Amino acid sequence: MVDVESHTKSDKKPHFWWRALISTFAGNRITYLMAGAMTAVVYYCLLGLALLAAEGAVPYLVLVVTSHFVTVVIVYPWYRLVVFRVSGDSWLRGYLRFYVVGLSFLGASLISLPILVGVIGIPIMIAQGLIILISPSLSYLIHRTWTFRDRGSI
Repeated sequence: MVDVESHTKSDKKPHFWWRALISTFAGNRITYLMAGAMTAVVYYCLLGLALLAAEGAVPYLVLVVTSHFVTVVIVYPWYRLVVFRVSGDSWLRGYLRFYVVGLSFLGASLISLPILVGVIGIPIMIAQGLIILISPSLSYLIHRTWTFRDRGSI
């Protein structure tokens, strides 16, 4: 009987930690934070590369819009399949809702960047970084309650 109990205890401990780890990372908030970080890195890199490639020949706000659009196309599947685990709803309809939410944050960049860059004199990438830092919590709330809400429970 002692062998059975010790065997059971040793089996439970690894499974408990493994389940706790999966549970932690499977929660919407954690996966959303990871996705948000991924989105910020993708967008920031695309914008930085676009600014370097354009060498001032293209207005930076045009590059902001282009980088934003490409980023949304790249990250939408991750949000849909991993973060909010949506199935059954139209991909196109979900993408359009996702992009509408993204447009509000794009609008914030298009309004804030000229102020931070042109008026205050902050470099473009630093100003965009500051704007990126303030958006995740509001974005999560909007995506959870509107973009990816469970349509079946309405």
